[in-house]
Amino acid sequence: MAGLGRVTAAKATAWAALALVFFLQWGQLVESTQHIVGAIKGWTYGISDWPKGKVFHHGEVLVFNYVMGEHNVAKVNEEGYSSCAITNYEDVYTTGNDRIKLNRGTNYFICSYPGHCYMGMKIAVHVK
Repeated sequence: MAGLGRVTAAKATAWAALALVFFLQWGQLVESTQHIVGAIKGWTYGISDWPKGKVFHHGEVLVFNYVMGEHNVAKVNEEGYSSCAITNYEDVYTTGNDRIKLNRGTNYFICSYPGHCYMGMKIAVHVK
């Protein structure tokens, strides 16, 4: 009977290890990487080079920090990015702490307050 107890303990340990691996892997899938746009500076003027040299993946999240009421974040298409203009179809975020999930391809963001985009308050993020 003593041998049977050791087998059960070994199986329990193996199952516990397997469960731990599963939960760690599951946690990595559920918890996406967050990128704080502009790092310490936040979402501000002259930020358009911020994405250079960084690698972004589908499902990761951009965090836009700024003073609410002074800026916003508009998710636009390539034309809106180039022309610094939005239409009624874009998503516009205004909380000052916006979290936006990235999609594959290029994701474009501008501040739609007059003149802000032209002062470099826009980014194009290439996503794998």
